[in-house]
Amino acid sequence: MMNTANTTEISFSTSLPKSKADVLIIPVFADKKMSPTVQEHMSARKSYIQNYLDDQKKFTGKMGQTFTLVAPQDTLYKRYLLLGLGKKDDLKALELETAGGKLTSALSSCGAGSVVLDTRSLETYVGAHISMGLNLARYKFVKYKTDAKSKDIKILKLRVVSDDAKKSKDMFAPMQAAADGVVLARDLVNEPPNMLYPESFAKKIKDELKPLGVKVTILDEKKMLKMGMGGIIAVGMASVNQPRLVIMEWKGATNKSDKPLGFVGKGVTFDTGGISLKPGAGMDLMKMDMGGSAAVVGLMKSLALRKANVNVVSVVGLAENMPDGKAYRPADIITAYSGKTVEILNTDAEGRLVLMDALTYIQQEYDPQIVIDLATLTGAIMVALGHEYSGAYVNTPEMWSQLEKASDISGDKLWRMPLDKAYRKEMDSTIADLKNLGGRYGGSCSAAGFLENFIDEGRAWAHLDIAGTAYINSSKPTTPKGGTGAGVRVLDTFVKENYG
Repeated sequence: MMNTANTTEISFSTSLPKSKADVLIIPVFADKKMSPTVQEHMSARKSYIQNYLDDQKKFTGKMGQTFTLVAPQDTLYKRYLLLGLGKKDDLKALELETAGGKLTSALSSCGAGSVVLDTRSLETYVGAHISMGLNLARYKFVKYKTDAKSKDIKILKLRVVSDDAKKSKDMFAPMQAAADGVVLARDLVNEPPNMLYPESFAKKIKDELKPLGVKVTILDEKKMLKMGMGGIIAVGMASVNQPRLVIMEWKGATNKSDKPLGFVGKGVTFDTGGISLKPGAGMDLMKMDMGGSAAVVGLMKSLALRKANVNVVSVVGLAENMPDGKAYRPADIITAYSGKTVEILNTDAEGRLVLMDALTYIQQEYDPQIVIDLATLTGAIMVALGHEYSGAYVNTPEMWSQLEKASDISGDKLWRMPLDKAYRKEMDSTIADLKNLGGRYGGSCSAAGFLENFIDEGRAWAHLDIAGTAYINSSKPTTPKGGTGAGVRVLDTFVKENYG
């Protein structure tokens, strides 16, 4: 897998470099005023820039605006790039990341390879968050391009100049870890299904995480069949690519025997719908039906890179849902790992069957403090929330408060959805314990109600339906088209804010 995480090399210093660079980025505020230190070191050139600002009306210094001008020949720079930051007294972290993301196209137009960002006299977090936005926006998935020019990703060297370089660097380090986790999740979602299937996915997980100190255990179909994991086996039984269950353990707490945090991800590497076959149009997007597992793997990378001071165990169920003579059918009754029986009404409601076994396994084997699962589970959540928010079903007010705060900090948006006995009851079957499909309306809610049957009494649990956020068809300032890495930052922030 190509490592696209570090296409931007970021360094920090307290003074402007004495060597040449392609671009000097100069922050400008809403009143077209440059920061005091910029004004000071620019001396006579301050008026040169100010004249440009005064002679045009388009660039006002609004957050995220950019304006490029050729630098005088006697400077160390080829160009000055003015970056609007809005009101100086109202600088917000996520808006700064958006501004950083918008720098990408401006720098690309300049053909810049070396860049200096002067944030002296500004708060330390300004440079860190602008760098984070630029870092995320420069992501490209070009692994399968054959044209050398298209495949080449130019390394951008960015030096951030601030009043306290050490503080800036220390602040940025966990952001870089989070970015690397996001990039891994994006790469996994963008992989084609002939390259990413249960066995190869499990190997990639081991290759990525084991060198970072994460213990990785892989259960194959024979082991799961013997254990009685009827859900994940049923979903994957028709494919030549047989299912896998992957367990990842990070022991970062001082006391290695502390109960871990638990995360679970749905990993349907391709979803045809099985016997309940999906329409052909748009089926290619079903390579992203493993977005929940990608987020969990990305999270584990982030936690390991920043040496999170907490014990964590994650489980991902990997299967390929295909139609075949061996495929499970509507009207079948299968037995979950928990022992509950499930009537199959639609083989395209398969993700919950994978999750039910993984949820039972992590609780029985590890007794985690909390459990959070992520899944591209339902189209219904997209009808409700579109592509902006992931739906969050949370069974305790305390955990929702923590997740909501993490959402606000990270910009990885969550919206709380209802857990109700009515949705859980809707999933009762007349001939088995449960059925895998509810009524026409509230499909995301009834899917959460189904999963709730596999959560131990008194266990703090959240289900995040990321079907609308794991993949986008049009770019955003810090997120190119394709896999987004949704779920990684909000959970990394959740862990950091509450556990370590």
